[in-house]
Amino acid sequence: MPREIWGPQIPGTIQAFQSPLTDRLCVPCAHPHQHLSTFAMNRIKLWDLPTRLFHWTLLLLVSAAIISAQIGGNAMEWHGRFGAGILALIAFRLVWGVVGSTYARFATFVRGPATILAYLRGEWRGMGHNPLGALSVLGLLAVLLAQGLTGLFADDDIAFRGPYAVLVSTDTSAWITGLHKNNVWVLGFLIAAHLAAITFYARVKKENLVTPMVLGYKDVPPEEAKPATGGGVLALIVAVLVGVGALWAANGGLAKMLAPPPPPPVVTPAW
Repeated sequence: MPREIWGPQIPGTIQAFQSPLTDRLCVPCAHPHQHLSTFAMNRIKLWDLPTRLFHWTLLLLVSAAIISAQIGGNAMEWHGRFGAGILALIAFRLVWGVVGSTYARFATFVRGPATILAYLRGEWRGMGHNPLGALSVLGLLAVLLAQGLTGLFADDDIAFRGPYAVLVSTDTSAWITGLHKNNVWVLGFLIAAHLAAITFYARVKKENLVTPMVLGYKDVPPEEAKPATGGGVLALIVAVLVGVGALWAANGGLAKMLAPPPPPPVVTPAW
């Protein structure tokens, strides 16, 4: 059965429906002499489930890490756990960006300056992350990775000490702690820019970026209807295993292996 998109037909309006034969979203032409014309939209798979789970889980963990840092005290223990989870997610995403489905792969959306300039001139068309969105993704991953890694060596001398702080000197740990604290401002700027871009697309370009990241599907013109492929079970297992290994390491799994041996006991002469 055709699927109504905008409700019952009202005289003088255009009604969209889902074609039962092609599964396309169709909008009858408004011109009275073009009754047979339609504007067809194909529904394609855009974002795979692992990418969507990564996105929303990362949002939750980053929010929790920021809130726990503001609370301080005993909440800093959870702050460290949230940070370890973020590092695990980033490790997963880096692998999934190589072996995942079409629009999750870095090779698909990371583009050069010429493509970015074409996008700014309004000449670029494509699916997935646009050229500027790709820079935002790379920037967020890089800043979050730096934030997580510096947290492993941080020591605030009050409520938190990273599992690998023992591997560096006190001065080095203090310097890394400063980087960890100051990097929050860079992260905040990138998050604000990301939210501003989503709002701009929704209000100005009338394009919803959130729904495809929730449901995984998007309605696109036929010439752009190239659904995501790849990213099978084996690729997912590899990415998950890398993420689990990163979680183990971020929780101090390598600390005992890398820590210098304790000094030999001092033998006190019996005389």
